[in-house]
Amino acid sequence: MPGIVLIGAQWGDEGKGKATDLIGTKVDYVARFNGGNNAGHTVVVGDESYALHLLPSGIISPTATPVIGNGVVVDPEVLLEEIDGLESRGVDCSRLLLSESAHIIAPYHRVLDKVTERFLGKHKIGTTGRGIGPAYADKINRVGIRVHDLFNAEHLHDKVEASLHQKNQMLVKLYNRRPIDVDQTTDELLKLGERLKPYVANTSLVLNKALDEGKTVLFEGGQATMLDVDHGTYPFVTSSNPTAGGACTGTGVGPTKITRVIGVSKAYVTRVGEGPFPTELFGEDGEWLRAQGHEYGVTTGRPRRCGWFDAVVNRYASQVNGLTDIVLTKLDVLTGLKEIPICVAYSVNGERHDDMPTDQAEFAAAKPIYETMPGWTEDISQVHAFEDLPQTCQDYVKRLEELSGCRISVIGTGPQRDHIIQINSLID
Repeated sequence: MPGIVLIGAQWGDEGKGKATDLIGTKVDYVARFNGGNNAGHTVVVGDESYALHLLPSGIISPTATPVIGNGVVVDPEVLLEEIDGLESRGVDCSRLLLSESAHIIAPYHRVLDKVTERFLGKHKIGTTGRGIGPAYADKINRVGIRVHDLFNAEHLHDKVEASLHQKNQMLVKLYNRRPIDVDQTTDELLKLGERLKPYVANTSLVLNKALDEGKTVLFEGGQATMLDVDHGTYPFVTSSNPTAGGACTGTGVGPTKITRVIGVSKAYVTRVGEGPFPTELFGEDGEWLRAQGHEYGVTTGRPRRCGWFDAVVNRYASQVNGLTDIVLTKLDVLTGLKEIPICVAYSVNGERHDDMPTDQAEFAAAKPIYETMPGWTEDISQVHAFEDLPQTCQDYVKRLEELSGCRISVIGTGPQRDHIIQINSLID
């Protein structure tokens, strides 16, 4: 009954797609449990690169069944475009299972996301404008539309009408926009539902049966720990739970069936959007990391903010997720640096903090306390054994492991599928 959770241990974009693909060749199911198409990851197979947004990385695997769980908010147009794009490249998407209980991102969610963000001005959150937040808000407000609602025209019309009753008042009177037509929206969603129908299933039942039969399920999180709505840098967070606990609520699988929790961290740190970021680099070092690491969003194309490795964040991620292993990615990006700083603690108003401040005002005021280690110049992309890495590189990894409070089991040394060093197996 091996249930394995794979999450981001920083602010996202850590390389979860590559890690999922590495494990996904050895599992029976890959289940996405949170977020929407604001998440994005790239899977490289040979000379082919696949940019995925809603689909689990297991869609590329010929053996694993990809699952979109109930905790995901699904934009039907985006999902169908992604399926069509992959099938045009020869990827079979017929195995995909979509939870009948997953909530839908309707066209009006995208409209509200964009106008609200513009209205907030300097107080904006930094959303991607894809309707994820408004869809989750409707879910919590109990006026959301779920996948199974798309197959009953009368029922769907009633739900769209109820959802738009207040929203149209806001669009017209607050934002000076035209109201959204209920009939047109319902018709659009019904047509999309017909195309989605072959993929729809009771995925909670499917996954629980699979685990009871001894099959391996990989639970894949979108975004990352520091973007968790409860445990991240609120309010500059996503609207779901990308932490390990979200794997259970987002798929309908109980916590006793989780046997391993793997966190993915870059050898440095990046962030997209607004919000505090203690180790952020604004000068040449930041530009260098961005260029070397090709740090631009898969989904948005936005340049990522870059900074040195933050061990306080990783210790926190180990704590709230119960990490058993860390996959350290993009170690090769640091090649060529004479010295590499590591943030080991924060200074907040002159006081040292070794652990994450719970007060967000304190976190926003946090200044990194650095420890500096010597770098390396050797190409490490073809190294496949830890002991064959340059000694200073080994020392850097060991120090990150010590500071993070969790063992580093896999190291990414380049963009290709085989650019890895596996120290410990991720599947026992």
